Amino acid sequence: MKRSSTIASFYKLPVEERLRIVKDFAGLTSEEAQTLASGTMPSATAQRMIENVISMFPIPLGIATNFLVNGRDYLVPMAIEEPSVVAAASNAAKMARPTGGFTATSTEPVMISQIQIVKCLSPKDAEKEILSARKEILEKANRQDPTLVSMGGGAKDLRVRILPSQVGTLVIVELLVDCRDAMGANVVNTMAEAVAPMLEKISKGQARLRIISNLADRRVAKATTTVSKEALGGEDIVDGIVEAYAFAAADPYRCATHNKGVMNGITAVCLATGNDTRAIEAGAHAYAARSGHYSPLTIWKKDLKGNLVGTIEIPAAVGIIGGVTAVHPMAKICLKILGVKTARELGEVMASVGLAQNMAALRALAAEGIQKGHMSLHARNIAAMAGAQGDLIDLVADKMVAERKIRLDRARELLLEMSKSKQSGAAQKKTHKP
Repeated sequence: MKRSSTIASFYKLPVEERLRIVKDFAGLTSEEAQTLASGTMPSATAQRMIENVISMFPIPLGIATNFLVNGRDYLVPMAIEEPSVVAAASNAAKMARPTGGFTATSTEPVMISQIQIVKCLSPKDAEKEILSARKEILEKANRQDPTLVSMGGGAKDLRVRILPSQVGTLVIVELLVDCRDAMGANVVNTMAEAVAPMLEKISKGQARLRIISNLADRRVAKATTTVSKEALGGEDIVDGIVEAYAFAAADPYRCATHNKGVMNGITAVCLATGNDTRAIEAGAHAYAARSGHYSPLTIWKKDLKGNLVGTIEIPAAVGIIGGVTAVHPMAKICLKILGVKTARELGEVMASVGLAQNMAALRALAAEGIQKGHMSLHARNIAAMAGAQGDLIDLVADKMVAERKIRLDRARELLLEMSKSKQSGAAQKKTHKP
């Protein structure tokens, strides 16, 4: 029986029922489901991950539904504290489904490792000699990880760049390393360390930094979607989304917020799967500025039928083996829920989520303003902060949204009024009790 990521009224179900559905969808064991239900990890695991551990800091883990990528259904785990993000991604994916969902592709998983060489007497001669020794340098690099090489990965090529700088001319040697299903930071750094002495000898300079580049422009995922004007709510909405994109393309102040919305989705999946969120964020924003002008990560156009066409292209330096993905119990389970078989597939799903997230945000801005859906959840948080519990949370939140006064002081006032009213009603019932 074909699995579907479209689950009727998933958001209305109790947490326990949602977890049961995800367990069945992904074939989770009872132990894995219990790990999700507990929402934490053993302190011993945490202490292997970072230093000076004192506690855990839980982030809500939600499931985005309706995602159809390259004809396959995905339930997408998203770890994020911001309201509306999971709902928005799910809704956008639902609108994209009737026209095929998302089509995604990716390049080979090639990462860049940089070795900085200073104090070269002749940078041009150094470049020439390094390129002449390419074969020996790559062999040295690949001896650092024969397992990766046996799987079809490893150092595939190198390039040399000569850069003017405030401390003189720099010779930068870049190893291009196919990392297969790992993110690759450890292996490319190890390779850089290994070849640095050889490069010093060849260049007659001094090697300084030997480090990965997080601008992974050789490891890119791309996703596209076409969404009918009817699904979006009419051609006016399509025009509004295209106009909102034009604003981001013209103005870096708007573009920063535009791309932040894209990364809401991508970073949430990145965190849930145990990947490096800072690396993904840095790479995405650097990629957006690669032309020298900070630009949107997405492109939105209207086709000849009046439908919306969207495209995204992002660096996808993510892995499904090694690093935190190998030790964090929740990350392992989230990868199982996604069911991705390769790092490239994970990057393609993440790109699709980023595109969906951006479409949802632009549609909200163009159609009703971003505050409507976002503020209802924000109001519930404010009500809880004011001390509301149980059904009073929704009552206080609904009243604040209706008044368009979502503030802590107003929540406290409403809570006091409603609590008094509730107590008065209870007292009257008691008085009239036969």
